[in-house]
Amino acid sequence: MKFLLTSAGINNKSIHDALVDMLDKSIADSNALCIPTAMYGHPWVGPGVKAWEFISGKEDNPMVDLGWKSVGILELTALPSISEDRWVPLVRETDVLLVAGGDALYLGYWMKQSGLADLLPSLGAVYVGMSAGSMVMAPKIGDFFVSWNPPSGGDETLSMVDFAMFPHLDHEMLPYNTMAAAERWAAGMQGPAYAIDDQTAIKVIDGEVEVVTEGNWKLFTP
Repeated sequence: MKFLLTSAGINNKSIHDALVDMLDKSIADSNALCIPTAMYGHPWVGPGVKAWEFISGKEDNPMVDLGWKSVGILELTALPSISEDRWVPLVRETDVLLVAGGDALYLGYWMKQSGLADLLPSLGAVYVGMSAGSMVMAPKIGDFFVSWNPPSGGDETLSMVDFAMFPHLDHEMLPYNTMAAAERWAAGMQGPAYAIDDQTAIKVIDGEVEVVTEGNWKLFTP
């Protein structure tokens, strides 16, 4: 699977061009599924209006509203209650998964419970994450970002990539997301860790990592 791990969606030309390159066809010819699940676990974003804004493409961070051929909803909390025949073929046929931000541990829990986590490595789709939707692909998120606590405890996520992410670096609405805070966070991680601002994304194809940016970022190594 190809990963485009963003802090705030497809919000500049460099990230947009990277997405089109990964799709190998135009956005207008591509079918998308959006996954709002992470939003429900975070007190700032859902459920309610923010979840609707993401699904409808009315939010400020461009993902769902890019001009896809079609957009569907994949709600992970519903999947355990229906047959895999109802949703697995749909996921296998889609061109891109658009995964909202919110709470990374909540999202990781439901990716595992739903079976999507097991399915992801075999997919040919492009996985586009935003904030927590990106962080969930890491081995861990770090105590700095723990809000919702999974039944098993801890801050472990899916380990689909071998690095961790600190999104929204120096965001005006998040005064604690400074480079100094990112450095302290990275010191507690056990592998490579990226701090990225909202103009930056991380592209991963077959394990090869490329930073796509029109902003500010830093790689911390153990």
